[in-house]
Amino acid sequence: MLDPHAALPFAPHVHPDARPATRLTWDSREASPEVAFVALPGEQMHGNRFVEAALAAGAPFVLTDLNVERAVRVPDAREALFAWARAERARNSLVVGITGSVGKTTAKSYAAAALGAHFMPVYNTMPAIACFLTEFGGSGVPLVVEMGIDRVGEMAELVDLVRPDVGVVTSIGAAHLEQLGSVEGVAREKGVILRGRRGLVGTQAAPFYPGAATYGFGEGVTFAGEGLEVTPQGARFTFRGVPVTLPLASRVQAEAAVLGLTLALEAGAPLAEAAARLSRVQVPGGRYRVHPGRFTVIDDAYNASPLAVTAALDALAAFPGRRISVLGRMLELGDTERELHVQVGKDARERADLTYGVGAFAPELGERAYATVPDLLAALLCEVRDGDVVLVKASRGISWTPEQRAQEGVGLDGVVAALLQARDGGSGN
Repeated sequence: MLDPHAALPFAPHVHPDARPATRLTWDSREASPEVAFVALPGEQMHGNRFVEAALAAGAPFVLTDLNVERAVRVPDAREALFAWARAERARNSLVVGITGSVGKTTAKSYAAAALGAHFMPVYNTMPAIACFLTEFGGSGVPLVVEMGIDRVGEMAELVDLVRPDVGVVTSIGAAHLEQLGSVEGVAREKGVILRGRRGLVGTQAAPFYPGAATYGFGEGVTFAGEGLEVTPQGARFTFRGVPVTLPLASRVQAEAAVLGLTLALEAGAPLAEAAARLSRVQVPGGRYRVHPGRFTVIDDAYNASPLAVTAALDALAAFPGRRISVLGRMLELGDTERELHVQVGKDARERADLTYGVGAFAPELGERAYATVPDLLAALLCEVRDGDVVLVKASRGISWTPEQRAQEGVGLDGVVAALLQARDGGSGN
């Protein structure tokens, strides 16, 4: 429980009716008798505007500078939250921070499963991480924190907050180049996470960090999985003699599992038990989730960069049947975006039998090019048939006009939903 009377010595004024909470939120719509509200400054408006709504919802306390009922009054709610997070984090003996251009969320899921850890939800802003550390820092259970960045200096801020005992870089590629400048800039900024007590680097990122301990598959890897086999049914390998089976997984998931087992090994956790937990991992929607059926849909539509799309296309190429790629624009690639889309489209044509592109750079991404998602979807649903394997991947929020965005949703996740509905509720071609 989060007791504001006992846990906030830096708060000079705590209302006598303030009660302990089980969670914190900065979204007043999530406030409840169990969830306290933190009134943070925002880009558009201050959280103080929603304090009364949070109190009306029964929030045990509110962290704010206002003199209201159940208030924990502080000069700056954001700084108070971060101070509380640092104090709780200091009580934990193992915190793992994970970053990378591709595979952060997947690596987080597998690392947490192997360790039996608490882990960050998908939403990984600084306030979200601070709330997570505050809630779980003193739990006595390892923590796994996803640490994504899109600007120079942000990783240093995250490291100062999280202070990871183990820093992990999964991969380095062209992502967020508008702010980070180049792939070398990406490597430099993400590499700040390795300056703590222990660093681990995926094999793809290893050339950027000479001398760092590595994990994955291949010769010369510090912590290596052996005998990797990847099929449409999943991935299998061994680690330190322990067999590992990952249903419906690709090489990316297998590498994340090796990371998890490496962390378990160093933490002294039984590897066989860790491997059993890894076999049950479910990654969040949109991150290489395979939906088998009359035709197979690979939902990888949450986000995209050139490295991520190439990895997904490699996985698609391992499937039998007619392979179809559905690709949309990759965002934040700066001045090189056209040439990077051209290269990804070339990779798609080499690995898929049919290639679709949508939105900006649609002709570069696929032989069948469409301006909008609705146009693409109408054509795709007429084409797909039993036995096909359809990969859907793009950056979130592409290809919609404001009117379409308001009426129909955002991004290619709608294509995944429509394909699954057509497959499971309609007849194939």
